[in-house]
Amino acid sequence: MNPYKWLRRNAANLLYERRYGVRTAERVDLEDIGLAGEDRVYYAALNWRALRRALPVREVTSQDVFIDFGSGMGRAIVQAASYPFRRVIGVELSEQLTEIARQNVVAMRVRRRCGEIELVASDVLEYDIPDDVTVAFFNNPFRGQIFSNVIDRLLVSVDRNPRRVRMVYGNPAEEEYLLSTGRFEHTGTIVTRRNDPLGPPFGTIRTYEVLPKPGA
Repeated sequence: MNPYKWLRRNAANLLYERRYGVRTAERVDLEDIGLAGEDRVYYAALNWRALRRALPVREVTSQDVFIDFGSGMGRAIVQAASYPFRRVIGVELSEQLTEIARQNVVAMRVRRRCGEIELVASDVLEYDIPDDVTVAFFNNPFRGQIFSNVIDRLLVSVDRNPRRVRMVYGNPAEEEYLLSTGRFEHTGTIVTRRNDPLGPPFGTIRTYEVLPKPGA
């Protein structure tokens, strides 16, 4: 990466951290906290402006429920708190990162518009997805079998309680599986990092709408 671009991005992150009174900017490798495993990905926070660009506030109502799979230190949770969500949920494997997220929620200097905020330290494979979730957020927290398992259980939830569900997916490494289900329609793409060294679809956030089960 161009060192000047890195410095600008890092300075912008620090300004947002200071503005909102939180600490979320670090990258955390799972090996460093004893949680490395197949299909698990390091923690890295979402760009501060990206969620607003991918999910405009005007498209969220007080009936919507937001969930962040792999919520880490809670940056997306802090951002979601400024939306009129009825409930905001973060699910994170690491108790250590979850505790930092809890501290950030207490300390955050944002105009909170959401109702309840729930932070859960749990393996997503053991977490029961609530049947009222309407916005599912992933910042590429896991891949492979873990990702497909969570998506399959999200679809079971939608079929059990039919409702509109949108998905916001940062660096969508598993988009091929997502679309192969035949249940997700790609609705938009925003670029968060041009010329990402990993190549497409990295450096983007893509949004999807969950389609009804055929014949339903």
